[in-house]
Amino acid sequence: MATTLDNLQAAFNGESNARAKYMAFAQKADAEGFGQVASLFRAAAAAETIHAASHARVIERTGANAVADIKPAEVKSTAENLAAAIAGESYERDVMYPDFIKQATTDADKAAVASFQYALAAEAEHARMYEEALKDLPNRKGGKRDYWVCQFCGFTLDQAPTDRCPACHSNKEKFLKVN
Repeated sequence: MATTLDNLQAAFNGESNARAKYMAFAQKADAEGFGQVASLFRAAAAAETIHAASHARVIERTGANAVADIKPAEVKSTAENLAAAIAGESYERDVMYPDFIKQATTDADKAAVASFQYALAAEAEHARMYEEALKDLPNRKGGKRDYWVCQFCGFTLDQAPTDRCPACHSNKEKFLKVN
C-alpha cells in the first residue's frame, strides 16, 4: 500500500509533468489559432506549478526530496489535447486525489491533506473549463483570454475574482492574471 509520502511524490511528479504538457499544449493551440485555449492551458500550467510546489514543501518537511521525471508531452491537435487534459484532470478529481486524501487522513498528515485538497479543487475546475473549451472550440479562435490563478492554492477562475478564493479563502489580491 502506498504511503502518504509515496502519494506526495506521485502527485509532485504528476503536477510537474502536467505543467510541461500544458505549456506544450498552449504552444500548439497558439499555432492552430486557438489563442483563448492557449490561455487556458497556460493558466492551468501556472496552477500545476503551484500544486507541485505545495507538494514539494510537504515532502521536504519529511526530510525527503521532491523528484520529478518529466516526460516529453504527446502533442496532437488542440481538440485532442483538450480531450487528453479532460481525461487527466478527471482522473485526478475522481480517483487520484480522493484516494490520496483518504490515505493522508488515515496517516493524520494535515499538511498533505491540505495540499491534496487544494489541488483537487483546482483540478475539478480545470476539468470543467477544458470541457467547456472543447464544446465551444470553434469559438475559441483568435486572441487571448484572461484567467486568474490563486498563488497560494492554484485554484483557477475564468473571471476576475470578486472576493476570496473559493478553495483556500485567500484574498482576491492573491490571484495572478494569466493569459
